[in-house]
Amino acid sequence: MTRSFVPFTVTVCGIEELSSFGAAGVTHVLSILDPDHPEPTAFGEYGEHERLEMRFHDIIEETPGMVAPTRADVERILAFGRDLLAEPAGCGHLVVHCHAGISRSTASLTMMLAQAKPELPAADAMAAVAGIRRKAWPNLRMIEFADELLGRNGDLIAAVRTRHRAYGTERPEMVDYMRANGRGREVEGL
Repeated sequence: MTRSFVPFTVTVCGIEELSSFGAAGVTHVLSILDPDHPEPTAFGEYGEHERLEMRFHDIIEETPGMVAPTRADVERILAFGRDLLAEPAGCGHLVVHCHAGISRSTASLTMMLAQAKPELPAADAMAAVAGIRRKAWPNLRMIEFADELLGRNGDLIAAVRTRHRAYGTERPEMVDYMRANGRGREVEGL
Protein backbone atom coordinates (compact mmCIF):
# COMPACT_ATOMS: atom_id res chain seq x y z
CA MET A 1 0.00 0.00 0.00
CA THR A 2 2.92 2.35 0.63
CA ARG A 3 3.90 2.10 -3.03
CA SER A 4 0.67 3.93 -3.86
CA PHE A 5 2.11 6.90 -1.95
CA VAL A 6 5.85 6.80 -2.63
CA PRO A 7 8.02 5.04 -5.24
CA PHE A 8 10.47 3.52 -2.76
CA THR A 9 10.61 1.01 0.07
CA VAL A 10 9.76 2.26 3.56
CA THR A 11 10.65 0.75 6.93
CA VAL A 12 9.68 2.01 10.39
CA CYS A 13 11.58 0.67 13.39
CA GLY A 14 13.06 1.29 16.80
CA ILE A 15 16.74 1.59 17.67
CA GLU A 16 17.10 -2.11 18.56
CA GLU A 17 15.93 -3.08 15.06
CA LEU A 18 18.29 -0.83 13.09
CA SER A 19 20.99 -3.48 12.66
CA SER A 20 18.46 -5.70 10.84
CA PHE A 21 18.60 -3.41 7.81
CA GLY A 22 22.36 -3.17 7.23
CA ALA A 23 22.14 -5.28 4.07
CA ALA A 24 18.74 -3.97 2.96
CA GLY A 25 19.98 -1.30 0.55
CA VAL A 26 19.03 1.62 2.78
CA THR A 27 19.54 4.90 0.93
CA HIS A 28 17.83 7.36 3.30
CA VAL A 29 17.34 7.49 7.07
CA LEU A 30 15.17 9.78 9.17
CA SER A 31 16.64 9.32 12.64
CA ILE A 32 14.72 10.74 15.62
CA LEU A 33 16.52 10.49 18.94
CA ASP A 34 16.24 11.93 22.42
CA PRO A 35 18.61 14.92 22.74
CA ASP A 36 21.16 13.10 24.93
CA HIS A 37 21.09 9.69 23.20
CA PRO A 38 24.27 8.62 21.36
CA GLU A 39 24.14 8.03 17.62
CA PRO A 40 23.28 4.38 16.93
CA THR A 41 26.27 2.34 15.79
CA ALA A 42 24.14 0.36 13.32
CA PHE A 43 24.42 3.15 10.76
CA GLY A 44 28.00 2.03 10.11
CA GLU A 45 26.55 -1.11 8.50
CA TYR A 46 24.34 0.81 6.06
CA GLY A 47 26.95 1.98 3.59
CA GLU A 48 26.46 5.32 1.90
CA HIS A 49 23.10 6.91 2.73
CA GLU A 50 21.51 10.29 3.34
CA ARG A 51 20.43 10.89 6.91
CA LEU A 52 18.44 13.56 8.67
CA GLU A 53 18.99 13.36 12.42
CA MET A 54 16.42 15.03 14.64
CA ARG A 55 16.76 15.47 18.41
CA PHE A 56 13.70 15.93 20.62
CA HIS A 57 11.74 13.98 23.23
CA ASP A 58 8.55 12.04 22.60
CA ILE A 59 6.23 14.49 24.34
CA ILE A 60 3.16 16.42 23.22
CA GLU A 61 3.26 19.32 25.69
CA GLU A 62 6.00 21.73 26.73
CA THR A 63 7.66 20.02 29.71
CA PRO A 64 10.43 21.52 31.89
CA GLY A 65 13.77 19.82 31.29
CA MET A 66 12.64 18.21 28.05
CA VAL A 67 12.80 19.23 24.39
CA ALA A 68 9.42 19.14 22.68
CA PRO A 69 9.11 18.72 18.90
CA THR A 70 8.64 22.10 17.24
CA ARG A 71 7.04 23.42 14.10
CA ALA A 72 10.57 23.89 12.70
CA ASP A 73 11.32 20.21 13.35
CA VAL A 74 8.22 19.20 11.41
CA GLU A 75 9.18 21.59 8.59
CA ARG A 76 12.57 19.85 8.36
CA ILE A 77 10.94 16.41 8.25
CA LEU A 78 8.58 17.53 5.49
CA ALA A 79 11.47 19.06 3.54
CA PHE A 80 13.36 15.75 3.82
CA GLY A 81 10.28 14.00 2.43
CA ARG A 82 9.96 16.47 -0.47
CA ASP A 83 13.63 16.02 -1.35
CA LEU A 84 13.26 12.25 -1.30
CA LEU A 85 10.19 12.39 -3.56
CA ALA A 86 12.15 14.52 -6.04
CA GLU A 87 14.62 11.66 -6.59
CA PRO A 88 14.11 9.19 -9.44
CA ALA A 89 11.43 6.53 -8.95
CA GLY A 90 12.69 3.45 -7.20
CA CYS A 91 15.52 5.45 -5.62
CA GLY A 92 15.88 3.07 -2.75
CA HIS A 93 14.87 2.40 0.80
CA LEU A 94 13.85 4.86 3.52
CA VAL A 95 14.21 3.87 7.18
CA VAL A 96 12.35 6.05 9.68
CA HIS A 97 13.21 5.33 13.29
CA CYS A 98 12.84 6.65 16.80
CA HIS A 99 13.55 4.88 20.08
CA ALA A 100 10.73 2.33 19.90
CA GLY A 101 9.36 2.86 16.40
CA ILE A 102 5.93 3.74 17.77
CA SER A 103 5.32 7.48 18.05
CA ARG A 104 7.77 10.01 16.57
CA SER A 105 8.69 7.77 13.64
CA THR A 106 5.10 6.90 12.75
CA ALA A 107 4.05 10.56 13.03
CA SER A 108 6.89 11.46 10.66
CA LEU A 109 5.99 8.84 8.09
CA THR A 110 2.27 9.64 8.29
CA MET A 111 2.92 13.30 7.53
CA MET A 112 5.37 12.45 4.74
CA LEU A 113 2.82 10.17 3.06
CA ALA A 114 0.05 12.75 3.47
CA GLN A 115 2.35 15.30 1.88
CA ALA A 116 3.18 12.94 -1.01
CA LYS A 117 -0.50 12.47 -1.91
CA PRO A 118 -2.44 15.59 -0.86
CA GLU A 119 -5.42 14.52 -2.97
CA LEU A 120 -6.01 11.42 -0.80
CA PRO A 121 -7.64 11.45 2.63
CA ALA A 122 -5.14 11.50 5.49
CA ALA A 123 -6.81 8.32 6.77
CA ASP A 124 -5.24 6.52 3.79
CA ALA A 125 -1.77 7.68 4.83
CA MET A 126 -2.42 6.62 8.42
CA ALA A 127 -3.67 3.21 7.25
CA ALA A 128 -0.53 2.75 5.15
CA VAL A 129 1.67 3.50 8.16
CA ALA A 130 -0.33 1.14 10.40
CA GLY A 131 0.11 -1.50 7.71
CA ILE A 132 3.88 -1.07 7.94
CA ARG A 133 4.05 -0.69 11.71
CA ARG A 134 1.16 -2.33 13.53
CA LYS A 135 2.00 -0.63 16.83
CA ALA A 136 1.85 2.88 15.33
CA TRP A 137 0.76 5.58 17.80
CA PRO A 138 1.72 8.89 16.10
CA ASN A 139 2.84 11.81 18.26
CA LEU A 140 -0.12 14.23 18.24
CA ARG A 141 1.98 17.39 18.66
CA MET A 142 3.96 16.59 15.51
CA ILE A 143 0.76 15.78 13.63
CA GLU A 144 -0.88 19.05 14.70
CA PHE A 145 2.03 21.03 13.24
CA ALA A 146 1.98 18.93 10.06
CA ASP A 147 -1.78 19.32 9.63
CA GLU A 148 -1.36 23.09 9.66
CA LEU A 149 1.74 23.13 7.44
CA LEU A 150 0.12 20.84 4.87
CA GLY A 151 -3.19 22.73 4.91
CA ARG A 152 -5.09 19.57 5.86
CA ASN A 153 -7.73 21.48 7.87
CA GLY A 154 -7.90 18.87 10.63
CA ASP A 155 -8.00 15.82 8.33
CA LEU A 156 -4.57 14.60 9.44
CA ILE A 157 -5.38 15.16 13.12
CA ALA A 158 -8.69 13.29 12.73
CA ALA A 159 -6.96 10.34 11.05
CA VAL A 160 -4.43 10.06 13.88
CA ARG A 161 -7.09 10.40 16.57
CA THR A 162 -9.01 7.57 14.88
CA ARG A 163 -5.83 5.48 14.97
CA HIS A 164 -5.33 6.26 18.67
CA ARG A 165 -8.92 5.14 19.36
CA ALA A 166 -8.56 1.92 17.37
CA TYR A 167 -5.19 0.96 18.84
CA GLY A 168 -6.29 2.04 22.32
CA THR A 169 -9.27 -0.31 22.07
CA GLU A 170 -6.98 -3.13 20.96
CA ARG A 171 -4.30 -2.35 23.54
CA PRO A 172 -5.88 -0.58 26.55
CA GLU A 173 -2.53 -0.55 28.36
CA MET A 174 -1.36 2.03 25.78
CA VAL A 175 -4.14 4.37 26.91
CA ASP A 176 -3.02 3.98 30.52
CA TYR A 177 0.61 4.53 29.52
CA MET A 178 -0.20 7.70 27.58
CA ARG A 179 -2.26 9.13 30.44
CA ALA A 180 0.52 8.37 32.92
CA ASN A 181 3.15 10.01 30.71
CA GLY A 182 1.62 13.42 30.03
CA ARG A 183 -0.10 12.51 26.79
CA GLY A 184 -3.69 12.71 27.97
CA ARG A 185 -4.78 14.80 24.98
CA GLU A 186 -4.12 11.77 22.79
CA VAL A 187 -6.56 9.61 24.71
CA GLU A 188 -9.35 12.11 25.43
CA GLY A 189 -12.69 10.42 24.96
CA LEU A 190 -11.32 6.88 24.92
